Amino acid sequence: MSTSSSTGTASPGRLKRFSGGRTKQRPQLGRDFNRLWWAMAVSAIGDGATIAAAPLLATRLTDDPRLIGAASVAVTVPFVLFGIPMGLLIDRVDIRATMVRVDLARAVILAVLAVGILGGWGGLPLLYTCMFLLGVGEVFSRNAAQTFLPFIAPKSGLTTANARVMAVEEAGTGFVGPLVGAVLFGVAVALPFGLDAATFLVSAVLISRIRRSRPPGARPDRTGMLSEMMAGAKWLWRHHLLRTLALLSCLINLAGNAMLAVLVVHTVKVLHLSPFGYGVLLSCQAAGAVLASRFAPRLIDRLGREGALVATVALIATSEAVLATVPSAYAAGAALALFACGTVTWNVVAVVLRQTLVPEHLLGRANSVYRLIAWGGLPIGAAAGGIVAAEAGTAAVFGAGAAVMAVIALGLLEGARRRWITRAVQETTPPCD
Repeated sequence: MSTSSSTGTASPGRLKRFSGGRTKQRPQLGRDFNRLWWAMAVSAIGDGATIAAAPLLATRLTDDPRLIGAASVAVTVPFVLFGIPMGLLIDRVDIRATMVRVDLARAVILAVLAVGILGGWGGLPLLYTCMFLLGVGEVFSRNAAQTFLPFIAPKSGLTTANARVMAVEEAGTGFVGPLVGAVLFGVAVALPFGLDAATFLVSAVLISRIRRSRPPGARPDRTGMLSEMMAGAKWLWRHHLLRTLALLSCLINLAGNAMLAVLVVHTVKVLHLSPFGYGVLLSCQAAGAVLASRFAPRLIDRLGREGALVATVALIATSEAVLATVPSAYAAGAALALFACGTVTWNVVAVVLRQTLVPEHLLGRANSVYRLIAWGGLPIGAAAGGIVAAEAGTAAVFGAGAAVMAVIALGLLEGARRRWITRAVQETTPPCD
């Protein structure tokens, strides 16, 4: 824990971790980071297979867009229900050991789903239940990985480490995984879910071999569950920059997940693609994400953090507009690549800002509150997307998303003129907890 933790300030060393992406030499991130990276890479492939297979399974069970979108609601609503409690849990427990247990639990859940499909009792109720439980595990794992990363990666390589993590996540969940999932789904419906279960077992083994962990001094005093949960919420809400980014992320996620929740409907009914074609579209999204994660530090260095965020939201608005107006599979692939470029670059800026500005003893809880706000838009967007698509078609969902993104881009452009992020980072006295 930093010596300034009693006043809620981030230590000077941590404030130097993010300098707009400038790196003269490629940082060495170490064996522990490599083990975490490989664990996330393997499990991301399995996740990608499930991401492709779950909506395809839903379309086999029903043709109602609202019921298909409900699968996305089930996997994202845990971020609203359990975001803050998970943050407190992360600040209390051995992160490494608990990540192993959560991966093992998710392997069991997916195995049950696969067996249910093979046994003929894998209907919508089982799908929704398993997606919900997987979402609970995802709430912990995503927050834990972001909280754990500063303790196993060197300070000088934090931006690069985050970019590499995002790259492998997107490559697995959006490129390799969906292609594999779509192919396996065509062979046997249960296979993608069985693969995902196996990847979680491999991930658990790799994480268990990480040597470093969070220092004991970074763990909070146990003064009461409610007061500890509120400490992170109060700190984040008093920090104007991070609070604003969290609210904007909520709007972006709402519009983006509305699009993704009905993408399978758009693919089948408008673009007339096969399940494999749907997997290819998801792969286009992943290709854009990997490209963005590779060049995000350079883009941030060239445009500044403010300019980079304006560019990302403009890309997302453009992608939604293309989907709404051009009924072409090629255009849809390009649009999804643009969408991913925008979201990954946004995340690189936002995640590193949190890791450098939030005091170490509050990092898990502040992260969870941020994600509660940001990811709170996911289930709302999924539900809204299904309803709007059922009444007005998928083009209406994409058009509404483009309009929301255009408004956000205009607001960020005004903020960039005033250099609102640079000024906030330069302040040496963050709010007290």
